[in-house]
Amino acid sequence: MVKITTLFFFIFISIQLSAQVKGTIKNSKNETLPFVSVYIENTSTGTSSNEQGLYELPVLDKGNYTVVFQYLGYVTLKKEIEINTLPFQLDVILNEESIQLNEVTISSKENPAIRIIKNTIENRKRYLNKITAYTSDFYSKGIFRIKNAPDKIFGQKVGDLGGGLDSTRSGVVYLSETVSKISFKQPNLFKEKILASKVSGNNSGFSFNQASEVNFNFYKNTIDLESKVISPIASYALNYYTYKLIGTFYEGTHLINKIEVTPKKKTDNAFSGIIYIVEDDWAIYGVNLTITGAQMGQPMIEELNLKHSYSYAKNKNYWPLISQQIYFKFGMLGINVDGQISTAYSNYNFNPQFKENEFNNEILSFVENSNKKDSLYWETVRPIILTKEEVTDYKIKDSIQVLKKSKSYLDSIDKKDNKFKISDILMGYSYKNTYKNQYLDFSSVLLGTSFNTVQGWNPSMDISYYTSDKDAGSSLSVKTNVNYGLSDKKLRATASLSYLFNSISKPYLQVSGGKKVTQFNQNEPISGLINSVSTLFFEENYAKYYDKTYAKILFSDELSNGVRMQSTLSYEKRSPLVNTTDYVLLNDKQKTYTSNDPLNENNNGIPSFEAHNVYQFSTAAIIRFGQKYISYPNRKINKYNSDYPSLTLMYNQNFASSKEAYNFGEVGMRIQQAFDIDNKGAFSYNVKAGTFFEADDIAFVDYKHFNGNQTHVNMNYDYTNAFNLMPYYNFSTNQSYVEFHAEHNFKGYLLNKLPLINKLGFELVLGAKSLIRKDKKPYSELSVGLGNIGIGKLRFLRLDYVKSNYNGVSQNGIVFGLSF
Repeated sequence: MVKITTLFFFIFISIQLSAQVKGTIKNSKNETLPFVSVYIENTSTGTSSNEQGLYELPVLDKGNYTVVFQYLGYVTLKKEIEINTLPFQLDVILNEESIQLNEVTISSKENPAIRIIKNTIENRKRYLNKITAYTSDFYSKGIFRIKNAPDKIFGQKVGDLGGGLDSTRSGVVYLSETVSKISFKQPNLFKEKILASKVSGNNSGFSFNQASEVNFNFYKNTIDLESKVISPIASYALNYYTYKLIGTFYEGTHLINKIEVTPKKKTDNAFSGIIYIVEDDWAIYGVNLTITGAQMGQPMIEELNLKHSYSYAKNKNYWPLISQQIYFKFGMLGINVDGQISTAYSNYNFNPQFKENEFNNEILSFVENSNKKDSLYWETVRPIILTKEEVTDYKIKDSIQVLKKSKSYLDSIDKKDNKFKISDILMGYSYKNTYKNQYLDFSSVLLGTSFNTVQGWNPSMDISYYTSDKDAGSSLSVKTNVNYGLSDKKLRATASLSYLFNSISKPYLQVSGGKKVTQFNQNEPISGLINSVSTLFFEENYAKYYDKTYAKILFSDELSNGVRMQSTLSYEKRSPLVNTTDYVLLNDKQKTYTSNDPLNENNNGIPSFEAHNVYQFSTAAIIRFGQKYISYPNRKINKYNSDYPSLTLMYNQNFASSKEAYNFGEVGMRIQQAFDIDNKGAFSYNVKAGTFFEADDIAFVDYKHFNGNQTHVNMNYDYTNAFNLMPYYNFSTNQSYVEFHAEHNFKGYLLNKLPLINKLGFELVLGAKSLIRKDKKPYSELSVGLGNIGIGKLRFLRLDYVKSNYNGVSQNGIVFGLSF
């Protein structure tokens, strides 16, 4: 029975494979044409030719058909065919557009392209909102290629990238396909269910190709390409583009205007290329637009090209998108990548009957075994046939993937990588058992060495073990840290064990304990590196420490989508520390270190507080409103939704302290959000507030300490989580407080308009910060900064001029930082 049904299945599949119209598409110069849209007239059954001009159009029944071949820059061809046997061979030649200028009257007073664009802009919102809902079949294929890849980057071997590189270190490093069903409903509800996913060389992999990631709509004011790029028909597009009517041609009875668009300034975040507009309908017929990475503020990208083709849906008087090609080039550190993502939309239904609960926060899901489809399945559903390069890549990588997953192969690779080298003494050593997903790491003692005034030089080493069960989505991590102070001659060690139960709600348990030196501010606003440099070279020992012996248990879980709870219970023994060294590398200022007392810099050699024990309980709820997510079979990926803020509610309680006055309660909250303001940049804010109960005489360790900065260096990428010039402990409080941080990055909106300055590629950033405490004068900061500073593609520096004010006293300063 099994054999008979299997045989019938293969016979059925072979019939499906032969049931098609196929052929080659060329131009009059006998050149093949890639990505030509091919579809049956008055239907949404269609496909595209591949890079070699080959196409296969799924046709299951014999009969008469009109096949339409549509390609930007060429005359649309309609071929009437009668199919008596399948497959049906249909090779065609497309002729270039016969562009005419006699369809319009060219006036010296008015640019005819402006009239067309103005009418299109006036109808932009009508088309944006015309279709209230639809479903569609979606196909996507992505391919990434590398040329002349380096052997090493920063001393680390690059390898053959999964077998994709040949002897010239060039080749395909990523190839994948996706078949899915997408659903849309106004105003912005979008859902995708992936039916099949294929990754070359990984028969268990899931493709990264998703419809939501390439849903570029030119009827919107901006196109989101990591940065906002202005559409040629945006409501304010005339401020950014110049337009030239190249000519006109007819698509059936529709007159199509071919318009060249050019940015008014080379540094504007705007496209160059061609946009096709339907006369009278004022709809987009197609686009072929290009933008550079410099224009997008993405220096790693050299160039990105978008090609869209639209087909007329007579019953809706609408031009839906039927195909899209995205070409790109990017590179850095000797890695040069080019590639493309090809998509096809078909079987539109503009009158879907959605269930009441059709749309929720799940934006992407996978059907069972979607990544297990065999080659026969893909031959039946793939609308864009593979090129020779792609066929070869699948064959090679799929044939060797069994070998590369075998225990003997992985053990041989591990044996080579696990060999101890002299350089491992300086850089650290890693041992791995890849087949069992087990990894053991020993960090570099040299790189883990820092300096502070209470320990002196203090080398430190981490030893960590990690293993995971990919099928269950669980993982186990064990980590120890050993630290020794050469000046205070004390050895300290900590250990933690963390277990992730699954990767869906991500319940997480951590048990930790030991003894360590820690800053009074548990957020540790001064990194070990910054403190070492500040101390050794400038004699500014801003970081203040105490000794903490502790045991802690933490548990965290997502109770429902967007709502995560986290609770900890801990015991701490706190002991004061004093400076034990006056060592310095440069002593140009001829001064001494301040004491380790955060409240009295002259209190040298005297403990800053009384040693004590305390138990702590804390719990927090993190609520991410409107959180979207992707559902994989064994994991959940949460996606940030910039339309809504996130809210954190927190409660802390100290109890059973060795000194009764140190028992207290604290409640707090935080609300934060980051979002784009059309083409005018990105705005972010972070508001924190809290209050203490029965905390009049608590230990200074438990005060609310704010993230200050006296080093004039900001290594924290999140500028809305710290002050720029505030002293670290002068404003600490055990009463009510509110702190506010906000900044706006104009992303080139202003500086791109200034001659000469616009060539630098800098981004203007304005910021404001404030702290309000009960019965105290407010502290405030205003800043103006430049981001995206650097040379060529290396642009990660930021420079801010900051002016602070407290109690009528102002302070000015320059802050250097990082910006990515």
